[in-house]
Amino acid sequence: MREPFNAATWLVDRHVAVGDGDRLAVICEDQRYTYRELAGEVERTAAALRALGVRPEERVAMAVLDSVDYVAVFLGALRIGAVPVPMNPLLPGRDLGVITADARAAVAVVSEAVVGCIGDLCSGAPEVATVVVAGEVPPDAVSGRSRILSWDEFASGADGADSSPYPTWDESPGFWLCTSGSTGQPKLAMHRHIDIRVTCETYARSVLDITPEDRCYSVGPMFHAYGLGNSLTFAFSVGASTILEPSRPPTPARVAEIATAHRPTLFFCIPTFYAALNSSDLAADTFDSVRLGVSAAEPLPAETFERFRERFGVTVLDGIGSTEMLHIYLSNSPSDLRPGTSGKPVDGYEVRVVDDYGQDQPTGEPGQLVVTGQSMTTGYWCQSEINRATFDGPWMRTGDLYAVDGDGYHAYLGRVDDMLRVGGEWVSPAEVEAALISHPAVLEAAVGGEHDADGVLRPVAFVIRIDGDSADADGLARELTAFCRERLAGYKRPRRYEFVDDLPKTATGKIQRFKLRS
Repeated sequence: MREPFNAATWLVDRHVAVGDGDRLAVICEDQRYTYRELAGEVERTAAALRALGVRPEERVAMAVLDSVDYVAVFLGALRIGAVPVPMNPLLPGRDLGVITADARAAVAVVSEAVVGCIGDLCSGAPEVATVVVAGEVPPDAVSGRSRILSWDEFASGADGADSSPYPTWDESPGFWLCTSGSTGQPKLAMHRHIDIRVTCETYARSVLDITPEDRCYSVGPMFHAYGLGNSLTFAFSVGASTILEPSRPPTPARVAEIATAHRPTLFFCIPTFYAALNSSDLAADTFDSVRLGVSAAEPLPAETFERFRERFGVTVLDGIGSTEMLHIYLSNSPSDLRPGTSGKPVDGYEVRVVDDYGQDQPTGEPGQLVVTGQSMTTGYWCQSEINRATFDGPWMRTGDLYAVDGDGYHAYLGRVDDMLRVGGEWVSPAEVEAALISHPAVLEAAVGGEHDADGVLRPVAFVIRIDGDSADADGLARELTAFCRERLAGYKRPRRYEFVDDLPKTATGKIQRFKLRS
């Protein structure tokens, strides 16, 4: 007999059952929800989804901004044994349609702010029978053959409908997440109900030491694995509070406003936004309520770490996670910290650095990082060849190149496919980028390769300047050449600098280096 386990009831109902229903669960703009009130929202949404005919293990597509609506739909679907599939709500409708069709969802939920995507979403996903708008339906909304329901119309279906949890267990299909797309077309990574609890009881507990008194605030959105843990599962796992912000994209001024008003204790961000905060005019006490900062998605340069700590007095823990592992599995910790590295394995996970034949590399030698842990995806939906290439028994090939030093700290060198072979020597883009970012005039940098007139591959740097267009590009290029001469071997130094206003990135802040190559 399987022991029942439902992630939604574990995250919310459990706190109400032990008498903590009056604890503050969610802050979202001018809204406040206790755990008891949130449980009511989740139950009503679960009943309304059942009333639409959603059955266990059927997918529910979500293009929903960070909000109470997001929490209610995600947990409501889990509650009835259905499979929520969060998507980036800012994607074009045609892209949302591709993902929705791939998931074969018959119901889609979208935020009122992005209803313009509905027509293209439904055109690309003909199996969608119903679209629910988290808000009001504008009179000009178009959906083809699909019917559109306002949130009130949808919620009215809950009257008299069954809201009881479906008898899922730890291995039951839980939710699907889109991979970041940093190497191309996103894939759907399938996760179980228990995977949520695993990440809460490993990273959130052992690294963050999260408590019911914490307030979590994440710049990264909840449709991504990183933001899902930061803004939803970690806080709810201990009865803490979460601060949600629907508006996108974030700005330093808005983040400062939220931090000042709501006083988060745990602040989750990405390296490029930490750099933007460093270069902003925010007050030094903006983050004085924060006991720990967290960074992921891309490596956090040591220079960005030091600038942020000096400017705002907050220590940032850098780590690496993935959609496939659900959250961070390799990280620095408050008591074991080395800036410029991804730290050491989180309790409950194992990592290895291996060569092309799967053999462990000696200390200091680069190799591909492989990882194992109990939160690993069961695989990609309908991607047999990629599954066989990615998973080897309990181990997953991350595609990230790392080296581990004698003290056990792991240094990120780049994606395996991003490494440059220059003059017979390997060049790590991450190493060159870290050197460039340490220059006071550089906000961000990305390094790729291009062939010169003789067909020889050379590094080229794409640079965002702190001073923008006001800086002298030619003068800065000469300055960076001299700067790198003191810090990098000759074959690693960029042969050309291209000054840009932005870099191609995924919605979660990862640089899309395949676009740099093109």
